[in-house]
Amino acid sequence: MDTGSAAHISPEQFPILQHGLYANHAAISPWPRVTTEAVKQFAEDNCTNGPQKYSRWLLCEAQLRQMLADLLNAGSADDIALLKNTTDGICTVANGVDWQQGDNVVLPAGEFPSNRLPWLALRDRGVEIREVDIRSTIEPEQALLASMDERTRLLAVSAVQWTDGLRLRLEVLGAACQQSGVLFFVDAIQQLGAMQIDVQACGVDFLAADGHKWMLAPEGIAVFYCREPIREQLQLSQRGWRMVDKPYQFDRNAWLPTSTSSRYEAGSPNMLGEVALHASIGLLQKVGMDEIEALVTANSLELSTGIADIAGIELVRPFDAYRASGIISFRAPAGNLAEVHRSLMRNHLTCALRGDAIRLSPHFYQPASVIQKMLSVIEKCI
Repeated sequence: MDTGSAAHISPEQFPILQHGLYANHAAISPWPRVTTEAVKQFAEDNCTNGPQKYSRWLLCEAQLRQMLADLLNAGSADDIALLKNTTDGICTVANGVDWQQGDNVVLPAGEFPSNRLPWLALRDRGVEIREVDIRSTIEPEQALLASMDERTRLLAVSAVQWTDGLRLRLEVLGAACQQSGVLFFVDAIQQLGAMQIDVQACGVDFLAADGHKWMLAPEGIAVFYCREPIREQLQLSQRGWRMVDKPYQFDRNAWLPTSTSSRYEAGSPNMLGEVALHASIGLLQKVGMDEIEALVTANSLELSTGIADIAGIELVRPFDAYRASGIISFRAPAGNLAEVHRSLMRNHLTCALRGDAIRLSPHFYQPASVIQKMLSVIEKCI
């Protein structure tokens, strides 16, 4: 992997730096210049030549699988599927496990709907859904594990909670799941691209993450990881021409699913999205995920420290280096939150109103001077 320094990434890669203060990567990220140029080149080539260079498109796809495997420290690129979005990956698992009457699924309360609704739908099949309050304890992992029993089939968590940025210790959860024979699913959309993640060290069985947040890519393209030993256990909920080995050999009678994770890709690929994600992941790898994590953590620390010093508002979750993520949320005086959010937006600080808090989510490429400007706007609006 090509690692370098954020100092080697020109600010010109991120024109958004010249257009206000963007702190909403936990929703949708602006693309870097390299991604925009890759999409333009792909579109121009298609316009001019059509699919004459389709073999190059397939090479890009193969490279992308390996890049994502590297990003996750997966055992092989064969563990990687390219799906439409995070929800697609979650539903692949929810609809694929051979559920039995009386099984249960454990998940944190307050999950984003994508990591909640597919599990709740399993109630119709006799599966109990246990939603655990992980914020009323200093040990959220233990709260989740205490809710598991001999009928728990699967633990489903977001690596980073979408409202307040609480980062779970996946290695603790994964080790317990492996010991108990429980399947472990991770929604990594709020971590992948901002913080390092190691699916092998964390004992993850399944993982899904869309590209449009911290990976700095478009909507409509996502990574789905499935650990090799359990792929045969996951029933296929859809069938199509591309889920076989050598899918472009159409003159055949046998259409057995491939043993790789591409068995979950039933139809034609999103080549445009793959080109974009390839470029964005390439940029992340050029910087290096260790440095990106350090920069994201530093920004979160600076934001947390600055917000704690502003009278009239309070952090939802104090900064914790062991649970740091790219998300920082704060509360304003009761009844005034929506107006504070509108004021921030009018002052060109792009952020999100989530529940009873305002959520900020800057990325690695934004220097300390930008974070200080964000704090100045917040203080002004308060």
